[in-house]
Amino acid sequence: MPIFSGFVLFAFIWFLTLLVVLPIRLKSQADMGDVTPGTPESAPANPQFRLRLLITTGIAVVVFALVASVILSGVLTVEDIDIVNRWVNG
Repeated sequence: MPIFSGFVLFAFIWFLTLLVVLPIRLKSQADMGDVTPGTPESAPANPQFRLRLLITTGIAVVVFALVASVILSGVLTVEDIDIVNRWVNG
């Protein structure tokens, strides 16, 4: 796998993981009963972005290592998952 492809794969996994991690255990200002004037009630009371970014990075590194090892080992190839050509040629 070329370096740029690896970077793109890692970025995709990282952002996908971020979208999963962000809403976990998130309390809104309405839930906490302390709404800051000028903000919506649904705004996070304590978003903890640094912790969430660290968790996201850790999970993304593990998932990327698994995906990259499968790709580099050749266990799963493009021909294995190319169902369009299977239908056309099959």
